[in-house]
Amino acid sequence: MSTLIVGLAVVLLVSAALWKIIADRKAGKGSCGGDCSKCKGCH
Repeated sequence: MSTLIVGLAVVLLVSAALWKIIADRKAGKGSCGGDCSKCKGCH
């Protein structure tokens, strides 16, 4: 039973992290905004 609880907790944490990454990308908060004129050499 404890293995199931820990497994679900890990799945929830990974899902929350992915959700945050996707939300940040959609909001344009990534490291690269796609505007080369404002690029600071991230590539």
